[in-house]
Amino acid sequence: MHRFEELAWVDTAMGELTLRRRHEPSVDAEVYEVKLGEEYLMSSLFTVAEEELSRLGLAALAPDARDLDVIVGGLGLGYTAIAALRDERVRSMAVVDALPAVIDWHRARLLPVSPRLVDDPRTRLVHADFFALVRGEPGAHDELPARAHAILLDVDHTPSFPLDRSHADLYTVEGLRRMARHLHPGGVFALWSDDEPDEAFLAVLGAVFAHVEGHVVPFDNPVTGGLSTNGVYVARDVLAR
Repeated sequence: MHRFEELAWVDTAMGELTLRRRHEPSVDAEVYEVKLGEEYLMSSLFTVAEEELSRLGLAALAPDARDLDVIVGGLGLGYTAIAALRDERVRSMAVVDALPAVIDWHRARLLPVSPRLVDDPRTRLVHADFFALVRGEPGAHDELPARAHAILLDVDHTPSFPLDRSHADLYTVEGLRRMARHLHPGGVFALWSDDEPDEAFLAVLGAVFAHVEGHVVPFDNPVTGGLSTNGVYVARDVLAR
């Protein structure tokens, strides 16, 4: 088995984006990784929290909610999107990514979940800037629902450590209010974070949504041999202004 293989590479405005596959001795398996420059963005070795983002976000909807239209911000390796598709209530899922190369990887079936993702008729892969879309008016993009029942976001490292500084305004009260216009009444916004939930950001969410929770998501780390944690924020029911 090859120790390392570069599957795709592209130069982007944010730096060199690389998809690679390597053998991970700790689990004796192939692992897929995405790097931006020298920074690791994601790895198929750690997908628990990405999948929990979908599970926790959709579970927060009303028990009788059906025919759900979902927007996923950030395609990446596809695990958040695949987890959303496991929910039979999901009618449509638009996955928004600003990097066309990432969408092309999945359409070329370069990643383990790509066939399940692109072959599901509920899926639309949308090349767009998620953060610009949610600043705009609902219904302005043809490939997105006018409003969604759930918005699931996995792009930035944490609310205070965005991948790009242009994303920072979303994590303010006004930014979240603009984003919340894209939700149905009773809709859910859920956010992945590399860190455990932060009380300061929970307070920001609480200024916009009536119900806010921060979840600590533990997972086994075969590299360190210990336990690691990520965070998932879940917010529901936009407050009247």
